Amino acid sequence: MLPVKSSLLPNVSRFFDDDWSPMFNWSNLNYSDTATTLPSVNVRENDDAYLVEMAAPGMKKDDFHVEVKDNVLTIKGEVKNEHGENRDGTYTRREFRYQSFQRSFNLNNDVVDDSNIEATYKDGILGIIIPKREEARRKPARTIKIS
Repeated sequence: MLPVKSSLLPNVSRFFDDDWSPMFNWSNLNYSDTATTLPSVNVRENDDAYLVEMAAPGMKKDDFHVEVKDNVLTIKGEVKNEHGENRDGTYTRREFRYQSFQRSFNLNNDVVDDSNIEATYKDGILGIIIPKREEARRKPARTIKIS
């Protein structure tokens, strides 16, 4: 007896993912021009801010471009390296490395203060601090006096 498919929906969904994604970016603006892996991102939240950590070892802070436009935080990175040895004008060994990527995140301006975003790069981690608006910060519990 042949198995019966219970729904056509998973096949239709897979059709769009498999066949159309290379031509159209349906999800968001995350991509790599060089077909390399996108850097991994952690997002943490504390009482005052969201903390974004992007793993980008081997890069320098000048390799990044971070901007906010129309409620979207965009992180772009590009690395070009050439290492080689040259003997009498003929390469005996030459290695190239080129990597570029873009990651974008929608921001809720009712929650975050995008005018005070800060970024740092240290030990292979790009850190971005996105402060919360005062009205969105967690307030400590307070005791209400009963009269």
